[in-house]
Amino acid sequence: MRIAVVGGGSTYTPELVDGFARLGSMVSELVLIDPAADRLEVVGEFARRIFREHGHPGRVVWTSDLDAGVTDADAAVIQLRVGGQAARISDETFPLSCGCVGQETTGAGGLAKALRTVPVVLDVAERIRRRARPGAWIVDFTNPVGIVTRALLDAGHRAVGLCNVAIGFQRRFAGLLGVPPEKVLLDHVGLNHLTWERAAHVDGVDRLPQLLAQRLPELAAEVEIDEEVLRTLNNVPSYYLSYYYHHDRVVRASRDAPTRGERVAEIEATLLAMYRDPALVEKPALLGERGGAYYSEAAVGLLAALHGHDPDGVHSVNVRNDGFFPFLPDRAVIEVSARVGPDGFTPLPTGAVPPGMAGLISHVSGYEDLALQAALRGGRHRVYRSLLAHPLVAQHEIADALTDKLIAAGRRHLAWAR
Repeated sequence: MRIAVVGGGSTYTPELVDGFARLGSMVSELVLIDPAADRLEVVGEFARRIFREHGHPGRVVWTSDLDAGVTDADAAVIQLRVGGQAARISDETFPLSCGCVGQETTGAGGLAKALRTVPVVLDVAERIRRRARPGAWIVDFTNPVGIVTRALLDAGHRAVGLCNVAIGFQRRFAGLLGVPPEKVLLDHVGLNHLTWERAAHVDGVDRLPQLLAQRLPELAAEVEIDEEVLRTLNNVPSYYLSYYYHHDRVVRASRDAPTRGERVAEIEATLLAMYRDPALVEKPALLGERGGAYYSEAAVGLLAALHGHDPDGVHSVNVRNDGFFPFLPDRAVIEVSARVGPDGFTPLPTGAVPPGMAGLISHVSGYEDLALQAALRGGRHRVYRSLLAHPLVAQHEIADALTDKLIAAGRRHLAWAR
């Protein structure tokens, strides 16, 4: 397989490369694509050393020419950050002045990211469609994954969204239960960055009640959500749910702390210096602080399943709803555990979703639909309407003020905002 990685100059790329080097025997050529040529060469040389260290026979090449890079690809991974860390820091900052959470995928910050990202990803995807092999899959790891994946599917692309939240929980639960990760089958449901783990089956037995009974304080601390919330829900929410269940607390803490983007920018500078060392042949421990734990295993496993190398594989993916949640439109994009094969996805059955979860899923899904329209068509009124619909905003005065702040912050990235 020839796999193209769009955004391959990211300091995070060696995590993905490490996964292919260890697990991706089906890869004959890995193509890293990025417009930042100097950075790409540093990452590319390091990626090549990782393959060599693991004895992988595949080639690692790189290019700043998108069209050349995706030509004849069997699959493409899109991992873009339009605007870089500077735009991320803006996303995490401007909502705080209106008393709203500052986060790059949730709320006003997530909308800002969607507005500048969706048009770029759609252009990339169209060029992939014209030049990659017929039937090539696009795996989207670009945030906000749910909105971006919906844009790709609506445009007719053969695409699927990927997030590392579920695989992180699978690995964590397996460690607590003392079983191999592949033995843990999650009932993972919701939307991207709005998910709950409702069960953790091992040999057909749900072990999540045991974990909640024995490890509740530990699990609550890890997702930064109070024990009473987990006890009431009787499941384990993603840590992204802290922005909903503890919104004001998160805002207060964020005002007095550096942004995550600032910390990542520091880490990136250090990582690039490390990657330049020709003696470095394995991903450094510092890369684990960059974020995206287990992304490589998730991506390699998903690509293997899509190409028929893991016929019974179960993966957590972002796909069309198609009736899975009866309270959502079929065209909505959801995140669930599904069996994956060359022909697509079969979500695993789940029980009825309780009203509190169903209501929040519906609310955020409605916002995502409006956010996509704003990203595709522009206009202040569409931005305002999206923010007014978001449960973390949902007030006229706040939505109105955030709209102006978002547009001002995005003038460098959004043609319609100039």
